Amino acid sequence: MRWTTRPGWPGNLLAVAAGAITTLALAPFDIWPLALLAVGLFYAGLRELSPRQALGRGWYFGFGLFGAGTSWIYYSIHHFGGASVLLAGFLMLIFTAAIAWFFALPAWLWARWLRRNEAPLADALAFAALWVAQEAFRGWFLTGFPWLYSGYSQLDGPLSGLAPVGGMWLISFTLALTAALIYNGLRLARTGRKGFIAVGIVLLVGPWVAGMALKHHAWTSPSGAPLSVAAIQGNIEQSMKWDPAQLNAQLALYRDMSLSSKRVDLLIWPETAVPVLKESAQGYLDVMGKFAAERNSALITGVPIRQIVHQEKRFYNGITVTGEGDGTYLKQKLVPFGEYVPLQDVLRGLIAFFDLPMSDFARGPADQPLLQAKGYQIAPFICYEVVYPEFAASLAARSDLLLTISNDTWFGTSIGPLQHLQMAQMRALEAGRWMIRATNNGVTGLINPFGQITEQIPQFERGILYGEVVPMHNLTPYLQWRSWPLLIVCMLLFGWALVASRMAKTV
Repeated sequence: MRWTTRPGWPGNLLAVAAGAITTLALAPFDIWPLALLAVGLFYAGLRELSPRQALGRGWYFGFGLFGAGTSWIYYSIHHFGGASVLLAGFLMLIFTAAIAWFFALPAWLWARWLRRNEAPLADALAFAALWVAQEAFRGWFLTGFPWLYSGYSQLDGPLSGLAPVGGMWLISFTLALTAALIYNGLRLARTGRKGFIAVGIVLLVGPWVAGMALKHHAWTSPSGAPLSVAAIQGNIEQSMKWDPAQLNAQLALYRDMSLSSKRVDLLIWPETAVPVLKESAQGYLDVMGKFAAERNSALITGVPIRQIVHQEKRFYNGITVTGEGDGTYLKQKLVPFGEYVPLQDVLRGLIAFFDLPMSDFARGPADQPLLQAKGYQIAPFICYEVVYPEFAASLAARSDLLLTISNDTWFGTSIGPLQHLQMAQMRALEAGRWMIRATNNGVTGLINPFGQITEQIPQFERGILYGEVVPMHNLTPYLQWRSWPLLIVCMLLFGWALVASRMAKTV
């Protein structure tokens, strides 16, 4: 297998395949051992390369990962962006080639500064720190693309118990460390240094034992009686969503389904269920709010909102509460090209994809209060926001319940919506809180504090989901400390690797 670690096309093609199989470790396939294999192949492929060669090897891995794992973007560009098959394929190719650099640059950094072939234990630890760093960086840079993180593969795996302790990041760190230690096992044994071998065994086995032991540990506890929920899945075609001629029919659909629903504490509509500015639909919302109040219910719905800020009109993707609740939330994490267009003065008008509906939203302020309903604090996430671990934790730490509303119709029958659902499940697990997920076309569901779906409506079906959620209090270790402990550990490991590498070069 030495050819896998050497320069050349065989190793590069293996890197593409390794990146691609990561997709099979995530939803909807959930073959979690493949995440371990993919990380291990990436690590092995960098062992004997120069920094320049490692740069290319990392790029090939990223190209395979994003080419396979984000293929759902093609669906959106082609079916709803007005691009031909060839143009959509070309744009997808450009996107994949660009975002693959998120792995190319860390691979170069690894080969140039951090790799320590002579110290297998330290090398494995430094690699795990670098793996987490690259995931965190691509979740931040240019608003971030926090998708396809290896830690999500463990939602139902042995390491899921680590999520409330250190978040999805701790799981990613453990996967990378495990893969590197397995690869370095023989090299570590040949050193004959019993102390290092013992430490290696503990680092290899310990996190997996802890993950399984904590898998069903309850870090949070109920803060009140269960609340009954009805979440409406309208299953409205995306081609009809923003058609003015279909507006009254859509409003009537949610009205009639709500009027026929059972009495519940929380009545939830999905993202932009009201596809017109809130000010224009205020009369409709008042009527529905009165209906909810008469039932002692809180109605929570997605609706676009216009506000005047610094004498300028700004449009927001929002959530509002009426009836037995109060509050308005403006989305903070916007989807590039879907809700805002980078370099819009240049791109708008080129093709229909750059002029999609809802693509001129502003970013909501960071200091917004949570939503209130039935006397409880609800942390709201609109669509894409739920995929940001640290952002979600900042809101969840102040909440009793989590709520995410979405419209994944843009991605049709692709794997994108199911990946999105898996990330929402991880947020509930990290926070130790119930999550309500209401979507236009699925999957609408209720997620318990262990990240498991208790009730759901399948995709592409119209219906009302009924169930109960329990308000929770207390904080998981992750909500209390967030990623700071792991960040400090990673920084220490980087410093150790850099100093050791420099000293080795001067000897």
